[in-house]
Amino acid sequence: MTGPWEPARAGAPGRGGFLASDADRERVVDALKTAFVHGLLTKDELGRRTGQALTARTYAELAVITTGLTARPAESRAAVGTPRKRVSKKVVAWSACGIILPPALVAAFFTFYGGFLVMFLLTFLDTVLSSPIRRQPGPAPMSGRH
Repeated sequence: MTGPWEPARAGAPGRGGFLASDADRERVVDALKTAFVHGLLTKDELGRRTGQALTARTYAELAVITTGLTARPAESRAAVGTPRKRVSKKVVAWSACGIILPPALVAAFFTFYGGFLVMFLLTFLDTVLSSPIRRQPGPAPMSGRH
């Protein structure tokens, strides 16, 4: 037999009683491994069925081992996992820029111009606080005589 193992052909009338070759058993083991990778078999099932495949003597025994691999209920396939939605790298990059850039620009502005702002503030306060208070014109202050 050449080509991949086909369970439907193994169970064909008149063929089930024929002896299976080592190559046929290896094809069944490969089919079981593929079913395991696709989530159709558990690890325990894979081990049990692989042992049965390696000891099977006829095509009928190999067909029994592979029954149910191609037709699984939709619930079991959905339970294995659904593919995740891909995330655009451009969206991630622009989002990171939108989060990081504004605080970075504010920090850079105050780092460069912060000294000037502090100097102007101190100069303004010094000017306001050190200037003499001007009096409004009005009546002259009274002297000590009445």
